[in-house]
Amino acid sequence: MFLERKMAPRLKKLSVQFPVIGILGPRQSGKTTLAKALFPQHKYINLEELDTRRFAAEDPRRFLKAIGDPGAILDEIQRVPELLSYIQAHVDEWQKPGFFILTGSENILLNQHISQTLAGRIALTTLLPLSIGELQKASLLPSDVDEIMFRGFYPSLYSKKMDSKEWIQSYIQTYIERDVRHLKQIADLSLFQKFLQLCAGRVGQLLDMTSIGSDCGITTHTVRSWLSVLEATYVIFLLHPHHKNFSKRLIKTPKLYFYDSAIACHLLTIQTPKELATHYLRGGLFESMILADLLKQRLNAGLSPNLYFWRDKSGHEIDCILEHGSTLTPIEIKSGETLNSDFFTSLTKWNEIAGQNSENSYVVYGGTENQSRSQGTAIGWTQLQSLPIL
Repeated sequence: MFLERKMAPRLKKLSVQFPVIGILGPRQSGKTTLAKALFPQHKYINLEELDTRRFAAEDPRRFLKAIGDPGAILDEIQRVPELLSYIQAHVDEWQKPGFFILTGSENILLNQHISQTLAGRIALTTLLPLSIGELQKASLLPSDVDEIMFRGFYPSLYSKKMDSKEWIQSYIQTYIERDVRHLKQIADLSLFQKFLQLCAGRVGQLLDMTSIGSDCGITTHTVRSWLSVLEATYVIFLLHPHHKNFSKRLIKTPKLYFYDSAIACHLLTIQTPKELATHYLRGGLFESMILADLLKQRLNAGLSPNLYFWRDKSGHEIDCILEHGSTLTPIEIKSGETLNSDFFTSLTKWNEIAGQNSENSYVVYGGTENQSRSQGTAIGWTQLQSLPIL
């Protein structure tokens, strides 16, 4: 079962403009499936296979010469990063648009090599797991918010109707623990597992690397190193504070979130959606899901992230600030399913401090109905497309 992805039209457009298309993103986010669907005539080459990887590394010129028209999908290109230099020479000679479709699941490693080799020749995109809108369009979105947070957004859970709990456990063991530990040569699996669990226990909270290091028994330097590779492999993202001062001292520490709420739920040993419904971190997990979905909308449209949070030393806080040039859009994120006037309190305070009116202020909440009020507009979690994110 192929699930339609919102990035598809953009990839097709880019393929007639650039000789190389790069599709980055976490493992199992649908990169290969999408590439094969959009470019069915391209030869598919999986660089995870040892023989293929060895051929590409030992004789790259012959490897590329064997690729005929219209081109090839090179899956998991980070396995043979030295191949990128030879791809550069190939595309400079042949000048064929859309010839190479590269996929990769290690952002930092790929970008380091790409910046040195394929600058100006490659269009880079990032494909995250399914968005709320994509599941809606496929009529696969659960109506219960706890169910979708627990189940997650990876395509295989829906296209293959996999058991969520078993699939997520396998994903963590097979990909996260293997890939991340490989990148940083982390020998102690149990220590790294504890680190992952500590990160999940801080979802939606200000990042305190000293506290994580103390609880895990590792140095702050190691915490920083392990966090960086979790970012590079699309496990977590850090939401940074907005720089707007309004004559008040600001918090400068980022917040920690997971790209997929189901990963965090599993690390927190949450067993069922019912258990999630009463969990003390439900609010942070809901925030994580909403913010990740806003990121997906931006990335699917080819736009860089424009999300921040705002918090001053007095405790005034806005969960999300959308920045469009000089225009700032405040968004509060509340997991409650019943709209409450208290949901708008922080928005009212922020607008007062910022000198803005409430017309461009929003609350995203765990209910499903949109509602316009004098303090701002309430948006149900299934209606995120109506936010001015793009």
